[in-house]
Amino acid sequence: MAVLKNPIREAERYLSNARQALSEKAGKDGDYYTDTKYVKQAGNSAWNGVLVALDAVLPVRESLKKGQRPEFKDYLKAIAQKDRKMTLPLLGAYESLHKTLGYDGNPRYKMVQDSLLQGKIIIEWADKHYKG
Repeated sequence: MAVLKNPIREAERYLSNARQALSEKAGKDGDYYTDTKYVKQAGNSAWNGVLVALDAVLPVRESLKKGQRPEFKDYLKAIAQKDRKMTLPLLGAYESLHKTLGYDGNPRYKMVQDSLLQGKIIIEWADKHYKG
């Protein structure tokens, strides 16, 4: 895996790309986005940004065998060891960004915005702990 110059800025870029896709492509009608394809893309992009940020500050990938992928529980365990208060925001980001938006494409505007906020909270936390 390539080492990023500044993974936190890269994570923020993922989140920005998610917001841009929503505003330019998802279409909004009242309290809902009209195209769930872009809601799903935004959720996946934002969740990937969270993972980039977490990989910069947590030793999750260091203990894996070659070719092995980390599981969510690995991130949850690692963040609990570093800062137990962040387990609930991480769980919230996972449930909302990865599952509710990324898989389900929930088009409700408030749900999407709350989900992106959860991702932002994790990325900001990672920024405070990043030693790059």
